[in-house]
Amino acid sequence: MFKLFKSKRASSTPTKVPQHIAFICDGNRRWAENRGLPPLMGHQAGIANFENLVDWFLKRGVSTVTFWVFSTENWNRSQEEVDFLMDLFYTELKKNLKNAIDKNLRYRVIGSRDRLPAKLAKLCDELEEKSAEHTGGTVVFALNYGGKDEIIDAVNAAIENGEPVTKETFETFMDTGDLLPVDLMVRTSNEYRISNFMLWKLAYAELLFVPEHWPDFVKSEKLWQYTLDEFAKRNRRFGGGKKANYSGKK
Repeated sequence: MFKLFKSKRASSTPTKVPQHIAFICDGNRRWAENRGLPPLMGHQAGIANFENLVDWFLKRGVSTVTFWVFSTENWNRSQEEVDFLMDLFYTELKKNLKNAIDKNLRYRVIGSRDRLPAKLAKLCDELEEKSAEHTGGTVVFALNYGGKDEIIDAVNAAIENGEPVTKETFETFMDTGDLLPVDLMVRTSNEYRISNFMLWKLAYAELLFVPEHWPDFVKSEKLWQYTLDEFAKRNRRFGGGKKANYSGKK
């Protein structure tokens, strides 16, 4: 656990808040193994409490919260684990369909639907369609997502469109094009990489790596507060020589 937790700001909301915070949710299996549990139980623990975490950050001024729950490389895991995760995602997204309506939340599921089970792919479409006009905050699940694949697909779409692109127009071809740039990326479980995650949107993101495994992070308000406190300390220049007057808006 971080000693920095004893910060005097621990119970307050920092004045500088990331508008888009993205989580790489690592350490589910390690969390389970450390407790003598089957590795799949770590995924079950890791998916719990998402809604409370989202509510907490939205109430403090964050407008978009993204979770990377399954990468394009994760298909290399055992069939048993992949099947378990696909069923788990279906159950979780089914719950979030109700949550979207009850709390006026907009949901996005980024990544290719091609390899997903048909019922899960259909549910992703339904969740996005039914929440598209909601204004209470945006929740993003990166599912079968890879940053390089997203950029390659966007390049091919731009080529097919037949016109030169700018940075702004190129984004319109991307799966994440409608999302705010990531201000803060948090990765758990002592992993110090971005691992092909939202490469375009992370261009100017602050990066924060914490030792706790995801199932511990997802239920700890102290850790959530730590992420906001840490972001508030960062001096974001965006290439400029002076301290940026950063408002958090796109």
